[in-house]
Amino acid sequence: MRPDNTDRLILAARQRHELTRAKAIRALHELNHAGTAVTFQGIAHAAGVSRSWLYNQPDIRTEIQRLRQATRRAPAPPIPATQRASDASLLHRLHTATERNRQLAQDNQQLRRQLAQALGQQRAGGATTRDPSPRPHAKRRASITIGPC
Repeated sequence: MRPDNTDRLILAARQRHELTRAKAIRALHELNHAGTAVTFQGIAHAAGVSRSWLYNQPDIRTEIQRLRQATRRAPAPPIPATQRASDASLLHRLHTATERNRQLAQDNQQLRRQLAQALGQQRAGGATTRDPSPRPHAKRRASITIGPC
């Protein structure tokens, strides 16, 4: 009579199943991080498993479908997951850019006022452009500083 080896067969089948799952999950992450389109065919090929096996794994199937939808909406070529911007990040960038534009508009207004003042003072002083050489007896005017940019 032959010994009962079913325990060892069950253990070997479980180990083979876990190894196959690990290969499929690794392939899924590698394709996603590389920016490659995530499809059942691509994962099956990269992991060396059948597509039907992937469809029979509910968690892996759900993740492939989720990533496939995410890459379909993305512009071609798909952007890797590590480089995708979140909605919160985009809103923060928009807020920062709007605030910077407001600050630059205020700076422009201030510089225009200062320039207008400087030109008005220059005209009021009666500056002439005929003789640009400095005269020793001429009264020296204070320089006008516009301010930091």
